[in-house]
Amino acid sequence: MAVLVMRPDEKGKQLVEMLAKAGIAAIHFPLFSIQAGRELNDLPSQLNQLNAGDYVFVVSQNAVTYSAESLKQAGFQWRADLQYFTVGQRTAQAFCSQTEQCIHYPFQQETSEGLLSLSAMKNVQDKTILILRGNGGRAFFAEQASVRGAKIKTLECYQRQPLVYDPLEQISMLKRAGITTIIATSKEILRLLLDFVPKNEHNWLKSCHLITVSERIQRVAFEMGWEKVSLSPRADNATLCDTLLQFNEF
Repeated sequence: MAVLVMRPDEKGKQLVEMLAKAGIAAIHFPLFSIQAGRELNDLPSQLNQLNAGDYVFVVSQNAVTYSAESLKQAGFQWRADLQYFTVGQRTAQAFCSQTEQCIHYPFQQETSEGLLSLSAMKNVQDKTILILRGNGGRAFFAEQASVRGAKIKTLECYQRQPLVYDPLEQISMLKRAGITTIIATSKEILRLLLDFVPKNEHNWLKSCHLITVSERIQRVAFEMGWEKVSLSPRADNATLCDTLLQFNEF
């Protein structure tokens, strides 16, 4: 039995290494890589256009990494008169360590819904919210904040670039490796995986135990036809590793 790790780039590689140290065989199989976004150079001017007290929503650690490095190269400091938000503890920690700015996040529910429940999000009438994100992604937060009266701006800090494989060759290899569990941390990864795997192999794919990180993604997975979908309480690698170990399947 082995685990298929779909998380891209370094995070995926690190998770495979953590699983190996725990005695779990794992294969890193990302369907896309992360690169700098097309609008990243516009970040200093976008921050300058905000009014004091406006909000900046940093959607992920990738957004933190690319935006912080871009501002550093431009010699631009994160403004102290803005309020910063994210959805997860790990992203908040990454942001604080790289910017020395405080950031708010919903520690009880690390989702867009949790973020919208924060007291600071109750009255956003006439505020501008700059969303630092990747290409694509979920629009729920932007839609709901707009309904509440906020003006929404988005900036693509990073982009996902598809990786090309031979489907028949790769699926044959994964089945020979004994893949029985899949870690997928987003709806996009699930959709790309379904599109990649030939339809005549979907029964095998959906019989694998799927580990994901939110009830929303879990619901989507069940709708797609997965038989067993379990939740990790957080999306960081350490928690994902602990979640796998709890199932005692290895």
